[in-house]
Amino acid sequence: MARTAVSGRLSWQVARLAEVRDETPSARTLVLDVPGWPGHLAGQHADVRLTAEDGYTAQRSYSLAAPADGERIELTVQRVEDGEVSSYLTDVFSLGDPVEVRGPVGGWFVWRPSDPAPVLLIAGGSGIVPLMAMVRARRVAGVRTPFRLLYSVRSPKELYYADELRAAALSGVEVSYVYTREAPAGWGREPGRIGVADVNTGGWPASFEPACFVCGPTGFVEDVSDMLLALGHDPRRVKTERFGPTG
Repeated sequence: MARTAVSGRLSWQVARLAEVRDETPSARTLVLDVPGWPGHLAGQHADVRLTAEDGYTAQRSYSLAAPADGERIELTVQRVEDGEVSSYLTDVFSLGDPVEVRGPVGGWFVWRPSDPAPVLLIAGGSGIVPLMAMVRARRVAGVRTPFRLLYSVRSPKELYYADELRAAALSGVEVSYVYTREAPAGWGREPGRIGVADVNTGGWPASFEPACFVCGPTGFVEDVSDMLLALGHDPRRVKTERFGPTG
């Protein structure tokens, strides 16, 4: 997931690619070693900067896909058509190569394992990335906080973290899917955009006062937020993170 990078007082650090995992035909997870990384919370993101030989720079912001792990971070990058940064990171960037990173950035769209409230995660496409960091943080912390994840995606082949989400469903995270373009054979719901019925069925009742995290394209986030409010959820407990073209 990429957003326009946010300026701040954090210093740029040189990271090196330590591991790569393919998630979909057009997305891969980059595991980076970042000496001196200060740690982060699930839901935060990092800025990435590329510098060409002629001094031209380009930077984007990518959600951190996993909880803090010493000096190692994970970013899941979706290749964007004509994207100068994402194309390099998904097609050219090789093991051992350096890249500049800065972070962590953001302190509002975060989940802490010490929060006992039920959690509702609603993702659209690559918006699953920071929400997956929360799912993983729950597992690493060994807490039993009630989690529900509603994941809207175009087709099964575009699911991020498919195997891990199946495992999460066996460890107390309730996962449901909405396919908008193509559904698996025998799927009980016709492909289509997420609706109030999906949010109502896949989410928690408003009376449970869950912490709601919604992430995805701007239109998706606005629609889902309206659905949550219509279902009676407290707007103060609905946190959103959106992304779109970087130009």
